[in-house]
Amino acid sequence: MIRLGSNSPTRALLLKNFGIDFIQNGGNFDEDSIKTTNPKSFCYEATLGKFQELYKKYGIEDMPLLVADSVVTCEGKLLRKAKDYNDAKAMLELQSGNKTSVITCMIYKSKKIELIDISITSYEFEKFDEKDVKNYLDSGVCFGKAGAIMVEGFCKPYIKNVVGYESCAMGLCVEKLKMFF
Repeated sequence: MIRLGSNSPTRALLLKNFGIDFIQNGGNFDEDSIKTTNPKSFCYEATLGKFQELYKKYGIEDMPLLVADSVVTCEGKLLRKAKDYNDAKAMLELQSGNKTSVITCMIYKSKKIELIDISITSYEFEKFDEKDVKNYLDSGVCFGKAGAIMVEGFCKPYIKNVVGYESCAMGLCVEKLKMFF
């Protein structure tokens, strides 16, 4: 049994689908306190901040702690969670017909090991259909998603090429974590 230090239902589903027993206890780390705009650095700093907050609160005596964060980058720009409809629309327009990378950092600490991993999964997307984009935006599903994308949902029919693990793009590179169970 591990402690998932995340409020993400997608990360919880990934652990469940890979047969990893967990309890879920997210935190309240303020990602807006991070000043860097470098996508990989931002992802690491956000994950480390969340880890430090939850390690201080729970430690690892009762069970190992797993924390993760993801960001999206396209054309060198850091794409975090969309703030509103127009922000999400601009992110989707940038990624439409373009190469997009999802960067996921995870920190796993038990009494025996400490794993820090940064994984990247890159996608090449076909041009998004404007009507599909509008429906997706209107659904609100894009909010709370890094880069406003869902590779397992809205984006799936537009994927021309992928390099990396889908789980990484969904917020937790479970294939790498699974090696320790």
